[in-house]
Amino acid sequence: MSTTTTTPAGRGFRFDIRTAAPFFALAVLIVVGALLNPNFLSADNLLNVATRSAFIAIIAVGATFVITAGGLDLSVGSMAGFVAGAMILLMNAAPLGDGMSLIALAMAAAIMLGALCGLGNGLITTIGRIEPFIVTLGTMGIYRGLLIWLAEGGSIAMKAPDLRALYRPVYFGTVFGVPVPILVILAVGALGAFVLYRTPFGRHVRAVGSSEDVARYSGIAVDRIRTLTYVIQGVCVAVAVLVYVPRLGSATSTTGLLWELQAITAVVVGGTALRGGVGRIWGTICGALILEVVGNIMALSNLVSEYLIGAVQGAIIIIAMLVQRSLLRRPGN
Repeated sequence: MSTTTTTPAGRGFRFDIRTAAPFFALAVLIVVGALLNPNFLSADNLLNVATRSAFIAIIAVGATFVITAGGLDLSVGSMAGFVAGAMILLMNAAPLGDGMSLIALAMAAAIMLGALCGLGNGLITTIGRIEPFIVTLGTMGIYRGLLIWLAEGGSIAMKAPDLRALYRPVYFGTVFGVPVPILVILAVGALGAFVLYRTPFGRHVRAVGSSEDVARYSGIAVDRIRTLTYVIQGVCVAVAVLVYVPRLGSATSTTGLLWELQAITAVVVGGTALRGGVGRIWGTICGALILEVVGNIMALSNLVSEYLIGAVQGAIIIIAMLVQRSLLRRPGN
């Protein structure tokens, strides 16, 4: 639903409620949180909420590209666990030497592995002509199985205490008082927004999601564009892993469990249409913050058990889809 007001000069100002809705919802939640618990608005709590949202926010930026192009990726949680496990194993197996060089090598390997996982999803979907739901459901099982195999059913932990101490600032460190994960969110969001809104590739992504046939007739390489969105998704998963690993210093068979649900929920709540063609990067990041704020409010209040957070997130995505559908049925949409 959109409303338009006209300026005296005759130039129109367009207000899209679907773009503003997630930010309005976040503001309402902040007010509710403040009313339920005065500690909610403390700087430490708000920074903690934003920091904890980093993993889902970064992954959801990649999911925005995939969904905008008309795809879907259910494997991101399992992929994150697999990449994290492989990254830690590399740091454990490589000669110690210079700690910073080893961390840089492991980071580069993680980015490459994430990109390859995304490339695999994209190629199977486009070349194999299989529905992305089926493809990524299959690879979700594959990546989770590989993680369990690497961990031998247990966990994979960083063995060198000095190396872990050197890596910890990537999650626990700050720059001018701002936690590093928040800066990573902003950097990934800014880069994603630039690519989606300001480059020919971004226009092609939206065109493919709007109408694959029209995009193909317009000379757009539909399969290449869709495959690249999955590569972007894989890279975003790897970036989230780079921030996640120093938090706990380990990966287990449950690492990344249900992250795909949270990422898709963040995308939908942020205003991106699951049918494709419309992507809102900053709305997605706001959606990830909304999920974390909801969880934080549940933890600080006694209204609803925090153990029901998964149920609440499931309800949020259903409600968001119902709202999207009702808005699309309005005249003029």
